[in-house]
Amino acid sequence: MVTSLSAVLRKSDGPFSIEEVTLEEPRPDEVLVRVVAAGMCHTDMLARLPALEALLPAALGHEGAGVVEAVGSQVEGLAVGDHVVLSFDSCGHCSPCLTGRPAYCATFELRNMSGRRVDGSTGARLVDGSEVSARWFGQSSFGQYALTTARNTVKVPSDVPLELLGPLGCGIQTGAGAVLNEMKPGPGNNLAVFGAGAVGLAAVMAAKLSGVREIVAVDVHTSRLDLALELGATRVVNGRDEDVLAQVVGDTGGLDFTFDTTGVGSVMQVAVQALARPGLCVLVGAGQDEFSIAPTALIGRHVTFVYEGSAVPQLFIPELVEHYRNGRFPLDRLVQSYQLADIDRAEADSVSGAVVKPVILIPSPEQQETR
Repeated sequence: MVTSLSAVLRKSDGPFSIEEVTLEEPRPDEVLVRVVAAGMCHTDMLARLPALEALLPAALGHEGAGVVEAVGSQVEGLAVGDHVVLSFDSCGHCSPCLTGRPAYCATFELRNMSGRRVDGSTGARLVDGSEVSARWFGQSSFGQYALTTARNTVKVPSDVPLELLGPLGCGIQTGAGAVLNEMKPGPGNNLAVFGAGAVGLAAVMAAKLSGVREIVAVDVHTSRLDLALELGATRVVNGRDEDVLAQVVGDTGGLDFTFDTTGVGSVMQVAVQALARPGLCVLVGAGQDEFSIAPTALIGRHVTFVYEGSAVPQLFIPELVEHYRNGRFPLDRLVQSYQLADIDRAEADSVSGAVVKPVILIPSPEQQETR
């Protein structure tokens, strides 16, 4: 058993509380990770939806980075002391997993959004002995320790700051992967990104890596549009302007690829309408909005919703780390750090758009004892 100081969400409309959570010993296929830092993603805020009220109380966080503390007897390829990034969980034996598409695992939602293991257990308890959901995306990394599985724990080089790498586990992986794994554009293509948050800006950087000819970024925050230009966008459009569709299309005649991160119905509709024929629109925004479009508007056009950038984390995350190390993927430009005690402010800044990617720094047990 290990005690973790963790951020716990008890009520959907309430603040986080910093509490002691007791974690079980790792099972044979599990890994105990001491978390150094964890990115905050808008997906963490889904736990505030009424539909997920049964999840609470919950320790959230699904972009963890840390150091392996213990491994189960069946775990291979990981050892105590390894630096790791925590990503989404998958079963490893369903058809999508066996064909290299773990983001579409048959049990993805159960493993990642129930807050529990597949057998219904959480592996964690609060001080009063009651259960707390602590398997959010197979990790619940807003705390000093996380119980993960071997499949969602990715070894990374020890010479890259863990304080930066957590967002590679979900948000950055989603944006970059949507471009590099799903769209696979080339130098002659053009692409529009709707929403210049962490996911959208990761897509912009990935498009630049691919040599995409024209990269259009759309957002309502001028500061984010300015950053998009610095990171590789060739044009920007303010989403509050009139006739956004015409501005996005410009003189291209239509975009080869569009990417929506907003989940807003009207924006998704524009993303489809802005396509050329043929063209591909990739959606990732985890909102509740819907949009409608005439079937004939889809002639030669394709629309898909992508989980986790269609990535295999053990392959894709190290690839992104190498791009960062070589100066081709400056993910540090997106990050602002917060202490665990300031997690509510980090969430508020993320919701308001004041910060692109909050990263929560987790105090080590040694730091906690010296306070």
